[in-house]
Amino acid sequence: MLDSLLEALQFSPDNIPLKFQIAKIYIGQSKYLEAEKQLVEILEIQPNHSEAKFNLAGCFYRQQKITAAEVILEELIKEESKISYLELLCQCQIKQANLSLAQETYEEILEINPQYQNEEFDAQLKVPMQSTTEEFSDSDAIFLSKPKVSFKDVGGMGHVKNEIDLKIIKPLEHKELYEQYGKKIGGGILLYGPPGCGKTHIARATAGQIQANFINVGINDILDIWLGSSERNLHEIFETARRNKPCVIFIDEIDALGANRNDINQKAGRTIINQFLAELDGIDSDNDGILVIGATNAPWYLDPAFRRPGRFDRIIFVTPPDLESREAIFDVQLKGKPLGNIDLSVLAKRTQTFSGADINAVIDLAIEEKLQSSFKDGIPKPLETKDLLKAIKKTKPTTKEWFGSAKNYALYSNDGGLYDDILTYLNIKK
Repeated sequence: MLDSLLEALQFSPDNIPLKFQIAKIYIGQSKYLEAEKQLVEILEIQPNHSEAKFNLAGCFYRQQKITAAEVILEELIKEESKISYLELLCQCQIKQANLSLAQETYEEILEINPQYQNEEFDAQLKVPMQSTTEEFSDSDAIFLSKPKVSFKDVGGMGHVKNEIDLKIIKPLEHKELYEQYGKKIGGGILLYGPPGCGKTHIARATAGQIQANFINVGINDILDIWLGSSERNLHEIFETARRNKPCVIFIDEIDALGANRNDINQKAGRTIINQFLAELDGIDSDNDGILVIGATNAPWYLDPAFRRPGRFDRIIFVTPPDLESREAIFDVQLKGKPLGNIDLSVLAKRTQTFSGADINAVIDLAIEEKLQSSFKDGIPKPLETKDLLKAIKKTKPTTKEWFGSAKNYALYSNDGGLYDDILTYLNIKK
């Protein structure tokens, strides 16, 4: 049949139904490159042939040309949100590990057809959740922890500690004074800065410093594929904190949860942000004694509503570790390892702009070099200062890329001087 159709095509090379039939036969035979050729030729003749576009996206997907498939599907969905289009787009997004986008696409499919079922999507995208408030109450212990670290375990970061002391610790130490002035204890603090600079560590130490309960929230603890479930998950996390005051809720990568609503096309994304703002305001609940610490590498993507008084009204720049902190990080991370002559001060001076994570990478690289020589006789060789200096030369600080982007925001999108601390750190005058 295929041979006959190909022969007929020679006499009618622009016959679109004929070319489309040939393409479908090629697809059935898993000859995706041959099908792609026919479909491209159809679109050259008739650019708006939606079936040809969709089948071409399928050919691209099966040839691992995922980005090309996504571009075609997004164009098709602008014209018409068919389930078949959304389904293939969701598969592309899963393939690219863009699970948050895949969840939004899956939600859109379910809006069109609430009875839709797909085991693959459920396995990849559905987040287990508690179904009732009572169940959640019984499982508080799963979410809560009592950190044993405090500020004394955090090297450097003096300005961050001072800000937290004023916002959190002093109110707890002087409750009566605050009550006299009608000020609540708690609120929100937003930590921002380059990745790997200790934002999670300082949040945990804050809870330990005030002997409070601690809830470390990941985005996957909140986001759920089913409509309305993400909002309920977020509400239950805040309810857990309200039952266990004083409590610190730490939310990492908060920009993924509280992105600017003007940049979000999906209704579900805007709904979760509105729920988050309502929980912060504590309109129907008492948030006194709850501290919410958010951490982000990209504060400029956060919805401006989060920065209103009573929400994240303290925004703190967490810089890369200073000289004292870098020396402390080297000291802590090298403990328990075979060591020779180690000059911590030299190492700290040579790692300016390095994050804590970068310093760990330096140590790992130096250890790998030592392991290579230790394999010969099985005897561990001690780490020396020169080994670590050699590793420092091979390691590029990850903070430089971040500061490249942050500088532009601080110079050209800095309403109210929000990012002046970045310019101060970089010694740039506006």
